[in-house]
Amino acid sequence: MRVNINARQLVGWCLVLMLSGCATTPVEPEVHYVATAREQLYKLEQWSFEGRLALAGKKDSWSASINWGHKPDNEKIKLSGPLGQGATVIQLTGDSVTIDRGDDKPLSSTQPEAFINQQLGMFVPVRSLRYWVIGLPEPTSAYIATATGFKQDGWLIDYKQMQPVDNQSMPHKITVSNEQVKLKLIIDQWVLNVAKTL
Repeated sequence: MRVNINARQLVGWCLVLMLSGCATTPVEPEVHYVATAREQLYKLEQWSFEGRLALAGKKDSWSASINWGHKPDNEKIKLSGPLGQGATVIQLTGDSVTIDRGDDKPLSSTQPEAFINQQLGMFVPVRSLRYWVIGLPEPTSAYIATATGFKQDGWLIDYKQMQPVDNQSMPHKITVSNEQVKLKLIIDQWVLNVAKTL
């Protein structure tokens, strides 16, 4: 016996099969920013992450891949374009900073933030950012809590999305902004308690 199936029926059956396949795919629960119970992260001595950074000012904007490794009294930040092109390594140790663009002419200064901001062409509070990227206010300055982050020193820090990492809730998408600058950061991979070599 022949069974006649027209094109409309065939498409209908395909859609049913596709939808049933989607229904069985597990969905990870969404993690939201919660300010409470984050105090223990101030004791986190080593961490690193890999991600993507976009920085926009009133006259300029740029984007880069970012690798940030933190150890006590040491920050190592590597910014690079597609396929690692134009890599710049920023290293902060105590009150000094070194910027290496890979041309065998590293530049150093004892005024880290002013020097970094001069090189980037926009003001970015790097010392505070060291805390903001892990979801904490900078501890020596007052702040005002918001529903999805906080305001501190004229900046709005907004945690758009969090992710579970080693029983912790760590930032995945962050926006840091004021009237002059907007920084967007997407963190693809965290490593806690170990700072990877960049």
